[in-house]
Amino acid sequence: MSAVPSISYGTLRLPTRWLLSPLAGFTNLPFRRVVRALGGLGLATTDLVNARALCEGSEKTLELTATCPEDTPLAVQIFGADRRYLTEAARRLEGAGHASVDINMGCPVGKVTKTGSGASLMCRKDETVDLVESVVKSVQVPVTVKMRLGWDEHSLTAPAFARAFEEVGVAAVAIHGRTRAQGFSGSVNRDGIRQVVEAVRHIPVIGNGDVRSVADAQVMLRETGCAGVSIGRGALANPWIFRQLHQWEQTGRFDPPGHFDDRLGLLRQQFQYVVELRGVSRAVPFFRKMAHWYLKAMRVPPSLRHKSQLAHTVEEFEQVLAEIAERGPAVGTRTDQPDMTVSVPSGPNAHW
Repeated sequence: MSAVPSISYGTLRLPTRWLLSPLAGFTNLPFRRVVRALGGLGLATTDLVNARALCEGSEKTLELTATCPEDTPLAVQIFGADRRYLTEAARRLEGAGHASVDINMGCPVGKVTKTGSGASLMCRKDETVDLVESVVKSVQVPVTVKMRLGWDEHSLTAPAFARAFEEVGVAAVAIHGRTRAQGFSGSVNRDGIRQVVEAVRHIPVIGNGDVRSVADAQVMLRETGCAGVSIGRGALANPWIFRQLHQWEQTGRFDPPGHFDDRLGLLRQQFQYVVELRGVSRAVPFFRKMAHWYLKAMRVPPSLRHKSQLAHTVEEFEQVLAEIAERGPAVGTRTDQPDMTVSVPSGPNAHW
């Protein structure tokens, strides 16, 4: 095998070029701890954080930035349209010891775009570039940008933005290969990502969208020329994907994902991390969405999946898990299960 390519965000050298995408409600500290322990992850990014709420000390927002010693390197993704709050949030994050600050320019959800944030920043080029430059100049840690190809198919502005961002000191850009109008529907436009790669001179471009397997990542690298790959839904379905990619890059081979009992062990471990983070009384409601993805991947019978969603206490949830452990998967065996995919949310304002 040839030398394994590396990525640097300015002075920050990433251990691998496989990144965990920010996913609202999912890429919290408990999930990041589980994925990191499996190996292969180069960088994780938090759920998007409201810059103003962070500056105002919102307890909920501060929880989104919670971390621990093994959760590194970590980027915090902030969103907003007010220069004062974005720069102050970046300074606070730098002061808290976070490795990088990521600016969200990709969120298509209406409650974000209607404030001038998220993907709507792509509609105001000069103003947005000035805004991003202010954040870059306010901190010493690398500042990156996550964006889409453009607002719609008639305004594919990502290449021009990437070129301008490189000129004002942005350390890297990540591109989700859809427009805001697409939301999460349709197919990723890898040619559009390639155009962003070709628009910059030195900074790494990270490809994102519809990467659910090692084969998908290979296609993304080959067809776009991107420096690295960021994975979201694929990691929910298969938390081992970063380890698999690292193994593939080093040896040309990779181990299969964990089987039924492995996944059940991960679920239990992540749930304990949630209890540590949020306390016993708040853990079960918080974990319901994530438990849903785990149990679907494990091919747990629908009746038991539903029962897990009705649990209100830790004891009730543990009782359901005991039933699941005894029953096993409804499809396949405990050691041989079908591949799991996570469906793409439909529409630009999807809440999933």
